[in-house]
Amino acid sequence: MDELVGQQHIIGPNKPLRRALESGGMYSCIFWGPPGVGKTTLAQIVSHTLKKPFFQLSAINAGVKDIRETIEKAKKTKFMGSGGSAILFIDEIHRFNKSQQDALLGAVEQGIITLIGATTENPSFEVNAALLSRCEVFVLKPLELQDLKDLVTQACKRDDILSTKKITIKEWDALIRISGGDGRKILNALEIIVNFEGGKSVTITNTLVEEAVQKKLAMFDKGGEQHYDIASALIKSIRGSDPNAAIYYLARLIEGGEDPKFIARRLIISASEDIGMANPNALLLANTGFESVKNVGYPECRIILSQIAIYLATSPKSNASYMAIGKAQALIRETGDLPIPLSLRNAPTKLMKDLDYGKDYKYSHDFPNNFAFQEFLPQEVSNQPLYDPGHNAAEEKVRERMKSLWKEKYGY
Repeated sequence: MDELVGQQHIIGPNKPLRRALESGGMYSCIFWGPPGVGKTTLAQIVSHTLKKPFFQLSAINAGVKDIRETIEKAKKTKFMGSGGSAILFIDEIHRFNKSQQDALLGAVEQGIITLIGATTENPSFEVNAALLSRCEVFVLKPLELQDLKDLVTQACKRDDILSTKKITIKEWDALIRISGGDGRKILNALEIIVNFEGGKSVTITNTLVEEAVQKKLAMFDKGGEQHYDIASALIKSIRGSDPNAAIYYLARLIEGGEDPKFIARRLIISASEDIGMANPNALLLANTGFESVKNVGYPECRIILSQIAIYLATSPKSNASYMAIGKAQALIRETGDLPIPLSLRNAPTKLMKDLDYGKDYKYSHDFPNNFAFQEFLPQEVSNQPLYDPGHNAAEEKVRERMKSLWKEKYGY
């Protein structure tokens, strides 16, 4: 455990996962995080620490039959006195359908297996409620700069082949940039560079990294290690109103075998973050598209994804809603839980009414144009504008309405 790079928020001294292991009371759990942050390694460490049998399945190619056969093997190890339930590690558990996930329930409930699932997707969406309720979710973070350097240093010292060579890292920037916080990717890059250079002595520079690695990583990897990079390029192309680039990166994801629901969810986020109030229909189309993608699946759902991506890319853009919630959250972190104005408080009891809860509240629908000027914010942050309408046709109308209602308060 002490040799694992990163994830100190769950495995550091007195942290939850370490406490569970030290007490010997490990429970079923799900490791949720981006690729290459140590999910599989951590599962193997759990098994090694507890001295329990370890079984591993990949949801990409395992079916219900494989699950049942593995559970039977786990039963036998338990009956043979192996010391409690075996560890069953399932990589990419979000790719299991409902029936496959249901096949695990009985074994988890009966204590035949301690399930550890790994996923790059939000388990709230991808793991069914019955199974999720029986698991603790641990969020794994991308590796930080020092983590990545430590990982490379360890590899150079301990790997059977790399340790036989004199490897000097003169410049780190390109190597770190290519990794994107993915430990597996930086180790792959290191191996490519050493093989590219040959010889017993290798000096790694930014130029060498670009020559040796970038061509190798240009195509989308079906193993999924680059899908965040390509998904990022898709969203940035939409944000930049370039439908041609958006369709190109969408096709890269599709050809790479990316889960269409992963793509559709990113398009929903983009519809709100990058288009928002400039064209509220974008969110409706993206959300409807997500449901359609779930119902249709590949290959036809590629057409639906294409339509949504083009619509979003060609829509007017506004990040005003995104900026507004960010400002509001920053304000709350700065000012804390300020008291709600008395006029806005609920008054279900006589005591609360006697304390002036709800007093002087003006019911907007009782006034002309369904509006009554009154204070809604806590006094300490009164007159604090958070939403600044974007400069597009739809939000210019919103700005004019807000100006007519609130100019003297918020200065629209």
